[in-house]
Amino acid sequence: MAVKVIVPTPLRQYAGKKDSVEVNAKTVAEALSSLTTQYGDLRRHLFTEDGKIRSFVNVYLNDEDIRYLQKELTPLKDNDVLSIVPSIAGGASLAGGACLECM
Repeated sequence: MAVKVIVPTPLRQYAGKKDSVEVNAKTVAEALSSLTTQYGDLRRHLFTEDGKIRSFVNVYLNDEDIRYLQKELTPLKDNDVLSIVPSIAGGASLAGGACLECM
């Protein structure tokens, strides 16, 4: 299935400066794996060392939070859109808008 993954501004520097990437995947897990295979630097920003999505990273499938669907096992279909949304917390910002957790 051809799926569009929206890359948030703070993470674009790790995805070849692209705002979106098209991947072929049957599940959210496959889509994120494909994305991080293409752009290895993204892996540490999206996943913990044991391979789980970081707690401050939210993933939406067509505007629905995957935590309320089937999480990473949520099935995908052609033309679905996955959005990666890192939580930004605190009152101080870094130059360039990068989040502290993403560093």
